[in-house]
Amino acid sequence: MPEPSSLQVSRAADRFHTTGDGVETWHSFSYGAHYDPDRIAFGPVMAINTEHVAPGRGYDLHDHADVEIVTWVLHGVLRHEDSTGQAGEVRPGTAQRLSAGTGVQHAERNASDVEPLVFVQMMLRSDHDGPPAYAQVDVDPVPGELTPTVGVQAPAELLAVRLEAGQGVSVPGAPRSLVLVTGGTIRCGDVELAAGDEARLTAVGEYDLRASSAATALIWQLQR
Repeated sequence: MPEPSSLQVSRAADRFHTTGDGVETWHSFSYGAHYDPDRIAFGPVMAINTEHVAPGRGYDLHDHADVEIVTWVLHGVLRHEDSTGQAGEVRPGTAQRLSAGTGVQHAERNASDVEPLVFVQMMLRSDHDGPPAYAQVDVDPVPGELTPTVGVQAPAELLAVRLEAGQGVSVPGAPRSLVLVTGGTIRCGDVELAAGDEARLTAVGEYDLRASSAATALIWQLQR
């Protein structure tokens, strides 16, 4: 169980909020027009953005470099295309990674004209300094088990977990660990986390997560 001094909680209600044309975004860290010197990053994680995109709307081509971009769809279908020639759809249960490297352009839009889209996009400082690279894997978490997702070119591993009500899972210790609840409610130590809440743990040994209700979460295990 983590010591109280090693556990920091970030609530969904305290995230930065941006409203655009058909898009609403909630930011865990400083991003775009939002800046807080105390909320720059957590280890190599620089951004965790939860995007709500109206039918047929989204982001046109825009630039990134020197970051790992990991996308996880919660609801709906994301249409992706980028300057590496990759194009396709990302659905719930698929983890996508784009290593921007020396520079890449990508566009992301709601593939549906009728259904809303919700996805989480996470960015990390990258160890990849070559041309852009892309990967996508299907993920089907077994309840009560930690399931690896797509690999990243950074000192980090992203795990997915699904828990039934009352079910728990032990997370191995790491220099840093970040838990993002994507659905339901989960207890981490004495703290209850709801959807959109995060627990950030530093220099912690193995710890337990237990679902207060059926729940899902993403866990970053960070080596620095």
